[in-house]
Amino acid sequence: MKIFTFDTTLRDGTQGESISFSVDDKLIIAQKLDDLGIDYIEGGWPGSNPKDKDFFARAGELNLRHAKLTAFGSTRFAKNPVDEDRNVRALVEAGTPVVSIFGKTWDLHVKRALGITEDENLVLISETVAYIKSHGKEVVYDAEHFFDGYIANPEYALRTLEAAAIAGASVLCLCDTNGGTITGRLVEIVAEVRKRFDGIIGIHTHNDSDLAVANTIAAVEAGATQVQGCMNGYGERCGNANLASVIANLELKLGHTTIGPEKLGGLAGVCRFIAELANLPLRNDQPFVGKSAFAHKGGVHVSAVLKDSATYEHIKPEAVGNRQRVLVSDLSGRGNIIYKLKQHGLADRLEEDTRRVLLERIKQMEYEGYELEAAEGTFELLVREALHPGMHFFDVESYEVSTRAAGTSASHSTATVTLKSQDGIHSATETGHGPFDALQVCLRKCLSKLYPQIADVRLTDYKVRVLDSNKGTAANVRVLIEWSDHRRSWSTVGVSDNVIEASWKALVDAIRLELMRLTEKDETIEKAVEDYCWGV
Repeated sequence: MKIFTFDTTLRDGTQGESISFSVDDKLIIAQKLDDLGIDYIEGGWPGSNPKDKDFFARAGELNLRHAKLTAFGSTRFAKNPVDEDRNVRALVEAGTPVVSIFGKTWDLHVKRALGITEDENLVLISETVAYIKSHGKEVVYDAEHFFDGYIANPEYALRTLEAAAIAGASVLCLCDTNGGTITGRLVEIVAEVRKRFDGIIGIHTHNDSDLAVANTIAAVEAGATQVQGCMNGYGERCGNANLASVIANLELKLGHTTIGPEKLGGLAGVCRFIAELANLPLRNDQPFVGKSAFAHKGGVHVSAVLKDSATYEHIKPEAVGNRQRVLVSDLSGRGNIIYKLKQHGLADRLEEDTRRVLLERIKQMEYEGYELEAAEGTFELLVREALHPGMHFFDVESYEVSTRAAGTSASHSTATVTLKSQDGIHSATETGHGPFDALQVCLRKCLSKLYPQIADVRLTDYKVRVLDSNKGTAANVRVLIEWSDHRRSWSTVGVSDNVIEASWKALVDAIRLELMRLTEKDETIEKAVEDYCWGV
């Protein structure tokens, strides 16, 4: 069955905390959603703020080949004739083929929020829908607080739907606005509405009870044929139904058609893209599209996945544009290491004993506080060292660093590093923006004559995490550092009860890895860690 998709990321999604899109962002996202195959894109409320008004004014820049752009607004104010209501006129002037109108369906809101009679509210709904319809628009009627309203006064809640349907609404959308309806009760109510009304019934749920996706899927099984939601579950308070999860479940689990299987492979990419524009990390554990959705860590799991991915994966990750990942940690078994090496033809290059030693080394490092899941560079270095145990570039003879501040003036750090390499002793003293910066400048200067390519390596991120905070200033810390050579990025990790020492360990490993890459070009090893460093 065809289930219509209605995306409200650009309207309801922006009501979520920390979510803010520029007009340019909204235009780009709308185009991405159209490319994905979404049926309706709700762009905002043109009568409520200058940004949404500007968005609809610029909507002509879009090249929508499938989706219907939708403007959102409310029924007219009780004191205004419908043709003189400024907000209603703004909806008509937005120039969209579809308008979504919300009205009060809970008698509590009619009496308390609007301060009018139940019959007067029915007139607001009817006149507003009819007016928008008379201007050639398709009207989606959002029955706000429908489930709360139905539980309180079912007869009146149904009368509000009837008023919208008779006035010409194409879709009657049932909204769980407070997000508090339990699935079983919601199903009963949707089924009752389905008995009484023909045409398209929509469902719009919020996640305040952590049931938004489940409620949306259940509503479809009870007769709803339009699903509303936001990509990545954005939205006010606890968010809206995650439309990505809704789409994947309807397509892959229930056999319905939403965007179609040929478009479904673009789902993860769109979710990542929207998260980037929102300047928010996509949750690793987000179902279907998150980085961890098909990641395997336990040795037993990995061993089984190697034989048949269906043992621990409910769908093929490629179906939604995601991919399988195997993590390497203290929970790893031999299968994790074999997976990484065998995947790209490296398993035969390590003897069984060498693989065992590599695994034990990884487990010991994780026990000490190293986190190799997030440090693919350190993992790659371990693999390269196992493959080429005789490869050695330099020894650290000594390093020291000091920071000095006088009065209110800015502090400055000075470091001295001495290395021993194949061509002799190298020493350098440099200042930097902090102790770690001074150390990395010194280290690269010591190696620059012998390995000039090191000059291209740059620090791009630096994170410190306290591992056992109950020990106060004596606690172990884990330093995770990200590097780039302008072609790719990688992370290395160091652990110590001294933050400078932990940083130094991560720094030295990053430089050793780059030197191994430069002097022993082995693309098969680089490919072997691609899955490990792949992020969404």
